[in-house]
Amino acid sequence: MSLSSLLTNLVIPLNLGIALLVLAMLLFMVRRRRLASLLAASGVAWVLFWSLPASTLWAGGHLEQLYPYHPPDKLPQAEAIVVLGGSTASNRPNWFEPYAREAAVSRVDTAAELYHADRAPLVIVSGAALEGSVSEAQIMANSLRQHGVPTDAIIQESESFTTYENAVYTARILKEHSIDRVLLVTSALHMPRAMGVFRKQQVNAVPAGSPPQIVVPEGPSFSFWLPSMQVLSASRSVVKEYVGMLVYWLRGWL
Repeated sequence: MSLSSLLTNLVIPLNLGIALLVLAMLLFMVRRRRLASLLAASGVAWVLFWSLPASTLWAGGHLEQLYPYHPPDKLPQAEAIVVLGGSTASNRPNWFEPYAREAAVSRVDTAAELYHADRAPLVIVSGAALEGSVSEAQIMANSLRQHGVPTDAIIQESESFTTYENAVYTARILKEHSIDRVLLVTSALHMPRAMGVFRKQQVNAVPAGSPPQIVVPEGPSFSFWLPSMQVLSASRSVVKEYVGMLVYWLRGWL
């Protein structure tokens, strides 16, 4: 397990909350009641904080707005479109609303729109097989073909397991094909870390992310301060990004 994954699992809101409560119980049993109370309160507060829509809007919304979304016709032309593997909150358009498959917008959808808008003649899909033998790159390539992107316009990079490796291995492909400028496609939440890593690899990347997902719903029933298990579950993606950025910065990858 990588350092980034280890830290992410440790601070995932529900995991950390449960761990602190268990530790508090053990301390209470050995009569360290003041420290036990402090840890228990901290665990409950951590879980409650990340179950509030207001917290996710503040922390996750900040990352999403660092590279604002632009429709394809507002983006410059490039020599290739680079799509990173992964999904955020099941690709649903709004974290605070129930998942609807017909409304989901994936990174592949964004890349196909860019291709059909003549933003670039090639699409590079990047991602190894996380489970089984079929890589994310292959899955994305198949989906792109279903979106009408021809096979000869798709290049697969199937070795990378992390954002850092996405950048390293894709940079090699770009050099081999003498490609200078690319449109980088990933989720809005992931874009700050992805852009930092690609630029560190001397890739001339233009952010072309999928639409933001952490937005206030239009319905009148939405509350900023009403705890939600759905929000708590989705908040792990926000925590992952902040931990990932910290680890990448410490390792000199940003």
